[in-house]
Amino acid sequence: MLDKSDRLQTLAPWLGKRFGLDEEEIALLDRTAYLCKADLATSLVIEMTSLQGTMGREYARISGEKPRVATAIAEHYMPRSAGDSVPSGVLATVLAIADRVDSLAGLFTVGMAPTGSADPYGLRRAAAGVVQILLEKQIDLPLEEVVAKALDLLPVTAADGVLDRVMGFITGRLEGALRDMGLAYDVVAAALAERGDNPLLALRVAQQLSTWIARDDWSLLLDNYARCVRITRDRPSFDLVPDALVEDEEKTLYEALLQAEAVGASDVDALLTAFAPMITAIQSFFDKVLVMAKDEGLRAARLALLQRVAGLAVGIADLSQLEGF
Repeated sequence: MLDKSDRLQTLAPWLGKRFGLDEEEIALLDRTAYLCKADLATSLVIEMTSLQGTMGREYARISGEKPRVATAIAEHYMPRSAGDSVPSGVLATVLAIADRVDSLAGLFTVGMAPTGSADPYGLRRAAAGVVQILLEKQIDLPLEEVVAKALDLLPVTAADGVLDRVMGFITGRLEGALRDMGLAYDVVAAALAERGDNPLLALRVAQQLSTWIARDDWSLLLDNYARCVRITRDRPSFDLVPDALVEDEEKTLYEALLQAEAVGASDVDALLTAFAPMITAIQSFFDKVLVMAKDEGLRAARLALLQRVAGLAVGIADLSQLEGF
C-alpha cells in the first residue's frame, strides 16, 4: 500500500493538472494521495474492511488534516458498487480515477486480469467506476494517456499489448454502460470504434448519432457516405492531386469536400451537417464519372478524392458499424 501511495502521489497530481487544478489544490491532492491508504494498516479496518476510507477520514480529522483532504480520503472509494454515488469533490474525483487506473495497470501487467467469472481484485468494478465517474460528472478525459502514465510508474515493465488490453477492458465496461442507457448496439459500436478511450465523447457521439438516425433523410446521408467508403475500402492510400481531376463532376465534389473540411468537425452533429450539402455532388460524381478508369493517374486521383470524403468521419465515429451501411 505504501508503494501504491507513492505511485498515486505522482499519478494523481499529474492527472490533477489535466483537470486544471491550481497549485494549492495540487498540494492538497498530493497530501490526500499520501494518506488515502493509511487506514488499511489499522486494526479497526483490518477487522471491519467496510470501514476503509471512512476511518481514514476520521483519523485525518483527528490528526488535524484539512477538511478537504479528510473528505477526499473517504470519497475516493466511490462509487463502491453499481448504483453508488460518485465522488462529490474534485480531489476525490481525481484520486478515484488514479487509484483505479493504477490497479488496472498493475494487475494486468503481472498477469492477474479477470478470467471468466473470477475477479478477486474487483477490476471490473474498478473499470466500471472510472466510466461512471467520467460519464456522471461529464469529464472529457482520454484514458489511454492516463493508463500509459500508470504503466510507466509501475516497478515492473509492462509487456507489449498490456496497454491495449487494459483499454479494451475499460471499453467493455463503457459499452455496457452505454447499452444500459438504451442506446442501440450499432450506435454504440460506431461511437466506441473512434471514441472508445474517452467515455464522455463516446456518449455524446452515440447520442448524436441516435438523433440523426431518426431523421427522414438518414438513409440518403448514410448511403452516399457508404458509397465513398465501399469503393475505397482495402485499397492503398492515394495522394489527392487536384490538377488531375478533369471532369466537372469531380471538380465540383472536390470543392464540396474543401468546404466540408473547412468546418473542422469534431462531433457527429458538425460532421453530418457539413456532409449533407455534399450529397448532390456525390450522386453526380458516381453517375457521370468512372472511378476505376483505365488511366492510372485518373484512377488514383478519383480514389484519392473519395478517400478524403471517407476520411471526414475518422476520429469521430465509424459509420460503417451502423445498420444499413
